[in-house]
Amino acid sequence: VSEALLDTLRRSYQRGARIITLCTGTFLLAAAGLLDGRCVTTHWAWAAELAERYPRVQVDPHRLYIDDGQILTSAGTAAAIDLSLHVVRQDYGAEIAAAIARRMVVPPHRDGGQAQYIETPLLSAPDNGEPFGATLAWIAAHLHEDLTVEQMAARAVMSPRTFARHFRATLGTTPYQWLLQQRIVLAQRLLETTNETIERVATCCGFSSAATLRLHFQRLLHISPQMYRRAFHRENKGERQVERKQGNRGGH
Repeated sequence: VSEALLDTLRRSYQRGARIITLCTGTFLLAAAGLLDGRCVTTHWAWAAELAERYPRVQVDPHRLYIDDGQILTSAGTAAAIDLSLHVVRQDYGAEIAAAIARRMVVPPHRDGGQAQYIETPLLSAPDNGEPFGATLAWIAAHLHEDLTVEQMAARAVMSPRTFARHFRATLGTTPYQWLLQQRIVLAQRLLETTNETIERVATCCGFSSAATLRLHFQRLLHISPQMYRRAFHRENKGERQVERKQGNRGGH
C-alpha cells in the first residue's frame, strides 16, 4: 500500500472527515492505524485475515455494516449498498433513502448479519401465488392494527410455529421484529411528511401509545421522534437548504 495514500487517510481523519470503507477497504484503514481499538466489519471471507494481520482491531464478521461515528465499515458488495443507504438516511431522512432503494430495487433497510439472504420476489411480487408473500403485503397494509403472530399465521394458512420458522428462514428475523421495524419506518415517513401529533403517528403505526413509540424509536434509531422530525421534516429541511444557499451566495 502506498505510504502517500496512508498519510492522506491519516490527515483526513485528523481534520475530522467522515471515512467510509466498503468491503475489503477496511484493510486500508487498518494499515493506516485508524482502526486500533475500534469495532469494524468486512467481507466474511476476509474477516479472519483482517483480525490476524491487525490484532488491535476488533473484527465482527457478522455485521452488515458498523457506524462507529467518524469511521464506517461495511461487509461485501450488497452490504456496501446497505451502508450507503444508512448514510443517506442519516443525512437526508428515511423517505429519500427509501426512494433511492426503490430505484435500485433493493430493500431500504435490512436487519441481521451477513448470513441473511432476503428472497425479494416474496416482497416485490406478492401476487405470485405464494401465500407468505401475500401475507407480507397484507401485514404492511395493516400496520395500524393490533396484529398478533396468530393472526399473521392464519393469514398465511400456517400454524404460528410454522409461520415463525418460515418467516425467519425467509427474512432472517422474527415476525415481531419485522413488524416493529416496518412500524418504525412508517413512523419515520409520517414524521418527515406530515404535521400529525406524536400521539396520532403512534396510532397510525400500530403503537399502543406515544410513549411506546418513543421507547422503540429511541432504542432502534437512537433519537427521539421529536428530534427526528426537527431534523428531517420536509419544511425544516427546505428552510435549511435555503439558508445554506443564501450563506453560500453571501460567502462568494
